[in-house]
Amino acid sequence: MDLGLSDRVYVLTGASRGLGFATAQALAADGANVVVSGRTEATVKAAVDALGPERAVGLVADLGAPDTGDRLVAAARTRFGRLDGALISVGGPPHGGVLDVADEDWHAAFATLFMGTVRLARTLAAALGERPPGDAAAIGLVLSSSVRQPLSTLAISNGFRPGLAGLAKDLSNQLGPKGIRVFSLLPGAFLTDRNLELMAAAPDPAKAQADRSATIPLRRMGRPEEFGRVAAFALSPAASYLTGTALRIDGGVITAI
Repeated sequence: MDLGLSDRVYVLTGASRGLGFATAQALAADGANVVVSGRTEATVKAAVDALGPERAVGLVADLGAPDTGDRLVAAARTRFGRLDGALISVGGPPHGGVLDVADEDWHAAFATLFMGTVRLARTLAAALGERPPGDAAAIGLVLSSSVRQPLSTLAISNGFRPGLAGLAKDLSNQLGPKGIRVFSLLPGAFLTDRNLELMAAAPDPAKAQADRSATIPLRRMGRPEEFGRVAAFALSPAASYLTGTALRIDGGVITAI
């Protein structure tokens, strides 16, 4: 299946590792060019080296910084001459229940995780402008299964991510007439570097993974490339009639229909 990605250009935040990087790999493998951002120079450089400098450019950037959107757009246009969409990875907030999380953690998460996403989406919408019929751009938000059901000890995620999913739906209505699609992706448990590190720190790493897998209907954690392929399709012209939805990529762990 031709996804129509050849020479199209996408920016991806938080994409030097994990699910964002897996998406960048899938896009580049199908002929797209990517601008990937991350918080450290070492991980960004490693990502660009793995993707290939002919297909990728890297930027050290934080979602919460006010100039991140402008820098990403400028990098795409300077290096590749165009912009066709973006994947905004909303980082993981601190752990803690509703009664445990301090006010300053809520405020910090709102300023970075929530407002950083809103600010970047506005910048991208302005940069993408109006698209001709049949050539829709796409903005995807990587949220989590907490959009559909709360996660234990992740009160900040449970509070903010459903709101971001609602804003993505609202934005899809506003930008649809301009030829810009907007959607959310709701990943479940994946074998990312971070999750592997967390399980490795458990007294019995194999049991930790087995216990987590037992809660998933497919009885295993997902591989990052399984997320990346779905995300690349959703961003591509092949998904030209997909907008305003929240796609669950979770192995069936969300119990709601």
